[in-house]
Amino acid sequence: MSKLSAYLDGVGALGPGFDNWPQLAAQLSGEAPWQAAPTQLPAPQALPPAERRRVGKPVRLALALGFEAATGVDTTTLATVFTASGGDGDNMHALCTTLAEPERLVSPTRFTNSVHNGPAGYWGIAARAQAPCNVLSAFDAGFTMGLLETLGQVHGEQRAVLLIAYDTPYPGPLARLRPLPDACGVALLLSPERSERSLARIELDTAAAPAGSTGQAELDALANSAPALTALPLLAALAKGQPARCALRTLNGFELAVELQPCA
Repeated sequence: MSKLSAYLDGVGALGPGFDNWPQLAAQLSGEAPWQAAPTQLPAPQALPPAERRRVGKPVRLALALGFEAATGVDTTTLATVFTASGGDGDNMHALCTTLAEPERLVSPTRFTNSVHNGPAGYWGIAARAQAPCNVLSAFDAGFTMGLLETLGQVHGEQRAVLLIAYDTPYPGPLARLRPLPDACGVALLLSPERSERSLARIELDTAAAPAGSTGQAELDALANSAPALTALPLLAALAKGQPARCALRTLNGFELAVELQPCA
């Protein structure tokens, strides 16, 4: 794979202890302390009321992330990549519980929200998006593969692409098999050309690199607790205005490294 690069034009962040990118940036830079707290998911106001009532955590999370990163951008023409290591955990738990009952009556709404591309579909409604959208899952390498797919599209199509990486926890028995801290994720708006919006240049290659670190033990632990938060060491460098190069989490021993160079 040749090197892939793009300019980072926007960031969205939401998770335990932070409600948006400015708040997380202050924590990553050391300007404010990070304190564990339940994730606060905003209501998806861009959806019609009927749809708003039906959606679960993944949709509310993905929409909040996407709209923050794409602030000031025409979302109707913005291509997107959605990546999550799993689906709607609450909905899956409810479906499994229903299927264990004698009548096994599954509601159409639960079935609709069980598909992996559900958040992408609701994004299309909320953002009135008409551009291409890809949805993928790669377990622990979810963010990494999402970034690879996004950079490939930026390079191949020479257009801006919005990456939305998110994870939501499972309740009940499934939580023991797949523990996740809370609903969390990041969104990155990547463009082929530098502009007045550009925050940094990102480059991806297959060379070896050191493990990434935020420089804070608690935030490093958070970064390792969910695939969607793999980006935290990279975002820490952005928050501090420092260049950085670090390995990304992959599968089967495949090496990928990402480099960030802030725009002066």
